[in-house]
Amino acid sequence: MAYLAPRASERQMLSLYQNDDYFGGGEGDGYESYSDQEEPLRRTFRRLLTHLEKQKKTGGSLLEIGCGFGYLLAEARPFFSHTVGTDYSANAVQHSRQFADQVCHGGVDAVPGDERFDCVIATHVIEHVYRPKEFIEALVEKLKPGGSLLIAAPDFGSFWRKIMGNRWPSFKFPEHVLYFDVRTLSRLMKECGLSGVEVVPYPHAFPLPLIASKFGVKISGALGQYNMWLPATTVACIGQNNA
Repeated sequence: MAYLAPRASERQMLSLYQNDDYFGGGEGDGYESYSDQEEPLRRTFRRLLTHLEKQKKTGGSLLEIGCGFGYLLAEARPFFSHTVGTDYSANAVQHSRQFADQVCHGGVDAVPGDERFDCVIATHVIEHVYRPKEFIEALVEKLKPGGSLLIAAPDFGSFWRKIMGNRWPSFKFPEHVLYFDVRTLSRLMKECGLSGVEVVPYPHAFPLPLIASKFGVKISGALGQYNMWLPATTVACIGQNNA
């Protein structure tokens, strides 16, 4: 596991995530324009959920932590009978409520204490977390016996990081405070009591102009409408709660 040092305080970062501009603030902190990535994000999540269905990990209830604008929750409707999300951004919560049965403003603690789920998903959240072991343990507490927890994060061990060096897009300051590869993420999940931890394929679709911009190339016109699948940008692991 790699850490950002020095880093802002956790309180400062929570304030940033609660800013209405975080998901569309242009240059600087947050996302350049999260809504512009809706189509490729939905395609990414649909492929992930289809894989989980084949592995018999869908059905029943779903909790997504850090749901953003709710694109995964929207795609999860055919796969789960009950869906709940959380996010620190009030703007994101308002936007995502159209896609889920309930969306709570805050983190794991915002979910009603006695509610348990068949599946909990946190994609590209743990790299923002200051106490990752406590975070995963809190997610496990939200699982029903036999339930599944999936965690996905930028892959620090990927060839993209090695090729791009300091230009790797997931070196996102100040938000990303720690980094995982397959070994460190799976080990941490096992330490938190999850069993049968395994890697989940997680190819990710991105807008072609966004990819090109990371290499200093500007794309517009018809080509700007294309999305491209990239392998090995994300590490994802799933494990079961056998408590």
